[in-house]
Amino acid sequence: MDNDDAPVGRILSRREALILLGSVSLGAAFLAACNDESPIAKATAGVTGSPSATEPTATAAASATAAVAVPSCIVRPELTEGPFFVDEKLNRSDIRVDPSDNSTVAGIPLVLTINVASIATNACNALAGAVVDVWQCDAAGRYSDVQDQGADTRGKQFLRGSQVTDPSGKATFTTIYPGWYPGRATHIHFKIRRSTSGKTAEFTSQFFFDEAISDEVFAKAPYLKPGNRTKNATDGIFRGSGGKLTLVLTKTATGYASTFDIGLQA
Repeated sequence: MDNDDAPVGRILSRREALILLGSVSLGAAFLAACNDESPIAKATAGVTGSPSATEPTATAAASATAAVAVPSCIVRPELTEGPFFVDEKLNRSDIRVDPSDNSTVAGIPLVLTINVASIATNACNALAGAVVDVWQCDAAGRYSDVQDQGADTRGKQFLRGSQVTDPSGKATFTTIYPGWYPGRATHIHFKIRRSTSGKTAEFTSQFFFDEAISDEVFAKAPYLKPGNRTKNATDGIFRGSGGKLTLVLTKTATGYASTFDIGLQA
């Protein structure tokens, strides 16, 4: 994992998704999720529970399990050669803690749940065993384990982690609302990987945030700092996503929570 902004794979258009879904019933379900009052890839806000203290061991095997509702964000991963590497030390749900010194980063808590499904013609199933990686900057706009932006955080591992999706296709992370740095809109990086015939099927992209919420968050410590941040409207990667990867947040007693449903083309 790193702070590379390059997306891998792509989001399917509405037409492509309908062709993939094939059947009348699944196509109708997709259209219902993609009504004209919301983005085609809307997120469903809400917290689905606290992260488990027992975390699954990462594995390259991913399989489709129970049938689930059709997610409104459907993507096409890219295939790469060979098995993928998983850093077991970062197989964790609470990524606020830096395992190098057990310190916890400051910031407004955010519980992020990602539900992953496998999509094929006439079929939509929860995808168990997929590896979901997330990484982001801290409240000051710094990534861990890099030397850039005027800071040397090499050896640190805060705000990086991975989870293996459970039988229902779910991976949950406890993190913070990300800060910002010049040139990019506020975002969280994520990567979803599964094994396919000895190759890795990978989708890499970014989640974005509502500007009104960011305005409120960044007006207070530890986020408050001088300068003008880049907004979604002028961020090239956000524009490339068509606004389909914007998280919908709900307030909790301590911060925010969001659930995002995403389907990977089988």
